[in-house]
Amino acid sequence: MELNDPVLVHWIDWDLLARLGVAAILGLALGLDREVRGHAAGMRTHGLICFAAAAMTVSIISLFGQLEGGRLDPLRIYEATGTFIGIIGAGLIVFSKGQVKNLTTAAHLWLAAVIGIACGAAQWPLVAIAAAISVVMLTLLRIVERRWFADEDYTP
Repeated sequence: MELNDPVLVHWIDWDLLARLGVAAILGLALGLDREVRGHAAGMRTHGLICFAAAAMTVSIISLFGQLEGGRLDPLRIYEATGTFIGIIGAGLIVFSKGQVKNLTTAAHLWLAAVIGIACGAAQWPLVAIAAAISVVMLTLLRIVERRWFADEDYTP
């Protein structure tokens, strides 16, 4: 069996640290809203998912380059991530007393994974836009919902 050349620890560069570091920081930031609201998937869950997706993306891009394409298909990273997040999201979503709970948290976990993949691929404009829009959707839209679409059964 022929293996790819190992990547030694002293070869870690600023680009790799930026990709993984930004993913970890943004994942934690994305989970902050969920944490403050007391939802099941908070900062640590979002941070780990975003970081793991970035690490997985960096790894597959590196392997793809080292093995010159070979039998690798980098798009499978989305398939695997989607399946994994789907399992976690399904475990979070609860139907109780005629209402669906934690649906936004499950969708937000999926976004954290996508942002992590984008960080791993160094798609910085996508990372910035996705992070900014998600923060607006979770904070500004919450204010709009409470003000104009108030639900008497709503519990923060």
